[in-house]
Amino acid sequence: MPFSCLNLRSGKYYNTLSELTDKYTIGQLLRAKEFCEICVAREKLSDKLFSCKKFSKTDGRKVRRAAKNEIVILKMVNHPNILQLIDTFETQKEYFIIQELATGGDLFDWILDQGSYTERDASNVIRQVLEMVSYLHSLCIVHRNIKLENLMYYSQQKPSKVVIGDFHLSRFETGSISNPCGTPEYL
Repeated sequence: MPFSCLNLRSGKYYNTLSELTDKYTIGQLLRAKEFCEICVAREKLSDKLFSCKKFSKTDGRKVRRAAKNEIVILKMVNHPNILQLIDTFETQKEYFIIQELATGGDLFDWILDQGSYTERDASNVIRQVLEMVSYLHSLCIVHRNIKLENLMYYSQQKPSKVVIGDFHLSRFETGSISNPCGTPEYL
């Protein structure tokens, strides 16, 4: 079970870094974000590519909370427009989240590269995003950081489905939300 390493019980259990590297080869850095680094991970047994998010515990309580939150949320969700959780590892210094790899690029860069976006393209993206948001809301999960940079094309082949990742700001909510959260430029 991929969540056996998640510390949700009173006793501490940590993976060793070799448990991760015995199973995956961590490769090229794809991007560095505020809370984590995202790299390519190649599963040694199947040779399949995934993404690996690495959260450093030494970056503080906020980062540790974000990593744990993302793991708990990803453990609960299963939707075609959400990057699926594959595996998790927790060492004494870091959290590692292994997820599906989206290779088509984020929507922000795609729109800039294309120079235009048709109404058909936009309506297709919006439909997929609304289906994903409706699914999350049915589980009482609020993403709180939907933006073009967090929406990605799953593959480089067109047409490709749109997927979302980056659940570190998500939370369970049953009432109204009063505190602002997310990327300031999008608020």
